[in-house]
Amino acid sequence: MAGVATPAQTCAMSVALAIFVKTPGLSPLKTRLAASIGSECAERFHQLAAAATAEVVATLQPRITAYWAVAEANGVDHPCWQQFPTIWQGSAGLGARLDHVCAQLQARHGAVVLIGADAPQITSELLSAALRALEDDAAEFALGRANDGGFWLFGTRVPVPAAVWQSVCYSQPHTADDLLAALAPFGAVATLPTLTDVDVADDLPLLAAALASIPDLSPTQCTLRDWLQAR
Repeated sequence: MAGVATPAQTCAMSVALAIFVKTPGLSPLKTRLAASIGSECAERFHQLAAAATAEVVATLQPRITAYWAVAEANGVDHPCWQQFPTIWQGSAGLGARLDHVCAQLQARHGAVVLIGADAPQITSELLSAALRALEDDAAEFALGRANDGGFWLFGTRVPVPAAVWQSVCYSQPHTADDLLAALAPFGAVATLPTLTDVDVADDLPLLAAALASIPDLSPTQCTLRDWLQAR
């Protein structure tokens, strides 16, 4: 882990927002997408999408403290991830990695939001809606579904038992439903709009349409939009 603040450096009820990423050259990137468009294009998409996501997240500072949640232990100091502090995801399966990042950051912050870099059409308004939900006593959790059955955002203001993360079958059409069912005994969930996250080539036109519908794209979102249009 690198760059994570100590408890003394944070206030009791701050919000951490972690973006889950993989490092070019250290891990295969977007393997299902790469099977259709090639590994070079898939890596370029991941880099553009991560940059676009980070630019939107940065607009919420200092309301949140942003982190890169990096897949590789030897990637936390990589030049790609200099914009925010980094935290290592851990070496186990996705459920354990989500648990590790969420628990580590919640020990230092009052609330945690987890997102990927696969839905770069996010806006500051969507992220602000998640933060407002976590500030409201009516819900302990926030969830943004993805149109493939997963989720593009998860937020919590209470500890999430490791068993919850481990009980979910990930990358399935019922992943979000599994997570909601596992969370039910622990609190209410505020839901956010459903977005497309990019896993396969058929998702790219949907992302391009989503970006085209946003009137005030950030500069890096414009770069991603232009790359998609050029393809």
